[in-house]
Amino acid sequence: MNNVTQVKKADNESVSTGMKAALLLVGIIMIATTLRSPITAVGPLIETIRSDTGMSHTLAGLLTTFPLLAFALMSPLAPRISRLWGMERALFLGVCAVTVGIVLRFIPTITALFAGTILLGLGIALSNVLLPSLIKRDFPLRTGVMTGIYSVSMNIFAAIASGISVPVAGHLHSGWRGSLVMWGILAVISLLAWLPQLRYRHEVAKVQVSAKSSSVWGSKLAWQVTIVMGLQSFVFYSVVAWLPEILTQRGMTPSAAGWMLSLMQLFSVPVTFIVPVLAARFKNQRLLIFLTFLCFMIGFILLLTGVQALVPVAVIPIGMGTGAAFGLVTMFFVLRTRHSQQAAELSGMAQSIGYLLAAVGPLLFGLVHDMTGSWTAALLLLLVAGVIYMIAGWGAGNNRYIGEK
Repeated sequence: MNNVTQVKKADNESVSTGMKAALLLVGIIMIATTLRSPITAVGPLIETIRSDTGMSHTLAGLLTTFPLLAFALMSPLAPRISRLWGMERALFLGVCAVTVGIVLRFIPTITALFAGTILLGLGIALSNVLLPSLIKRDFPLRTGVMTGIYSVSMNIFAAIASGISVPVAGHLHSGWRGSLVMWGILAVISLLAWLPQLRYRHEVAKVQVSAKSSSVWGSKLAWQVTIVMGLQSFVFYSVVAWLPEILTQRGMTPSAAGWMLSLMQLFSVPVTFIVPVLAARFKNQRLLIFLTFLCFMIGFILLLTGVQALVPVAVIPIGMGTGAAFGLVTMFFVLRTRHSQQAAELSGMAQSIGYLLAAVGPLLFGLVHDMTGSWTAALLLLLVAGVIYMIAGWGAGNNRYIGEK
């Protein structure tokens, strides 16, 4: 009789553990869907927003620059917030900020538009930093697969947002504001999906806190990862912000230009899953870094030709490159650290400095265009960024841990 009771108890515990893991997985996926869609939805609408509000190209570029500055501001604070409140509550706070920020953008003033953009950027930054650390902590044997799942979820909705923002704006009485605010629905669903996790608060293990390791800020390897993070973000957010307008000035309709950006991101989806899985299995990731660099070079050179028929061919390798670069740098947070707290610290450092560098991208593109009246010089910047990415990535891809000599 006791044996039967023990078996039933073990079965119940197994079901309970399985349910917790399933709820955690759903929560991670849902939070991931909010990490890019509120930003990528803006790019195809930039010209509409600019015309409606009377903003210059430079000021309109701030709509994609401000979230990156918010990332840079919040990222180093995220590990501290996690230690103080617990990772689960910190992530919930991040999604709350995204939700409120999206709603603020619906208010018909430029001030509210920028305030909402900054707030959602702060919220996204919390999740950006903490999700890789959460995966390392709760899925230590499946980091590659879990990183791939979360990256795919993020990029699928980023692609959808780029593709449907213009058509939706055209069918809504509220226009582009309604198109942007609809992503608040996704954020609310994410909040509900994460609610079960608020019952848990995992403390950092004492062995982790006392583990001997040098500060990430003094590590050459950490700085290489940071440069990789910054340049892949520089490339991605510059393209997301301005590719639709580049294409419309070359004769495409705004809707078609938005779908080209969506196509780029759709091709990043399978890569964002495959690359983290491969990165976890490879001894080092230098081959993956080189292939990513090659994708960037092919895509940007094709864009520079100015041939409209080559645009679909150009955006495919660019999408594959951005997907691979993001998957790689996210895995570096896991592969180059010994425990989840160090992963959070590396993620915070890399995203703080990295997004500060990335913030220059959209703004610089707008400035260069306003000064030259051409996108050629701005596109050449992406080629230079790709070369530096390759150099830094060669070091970051080496099989080492932070703190090792």
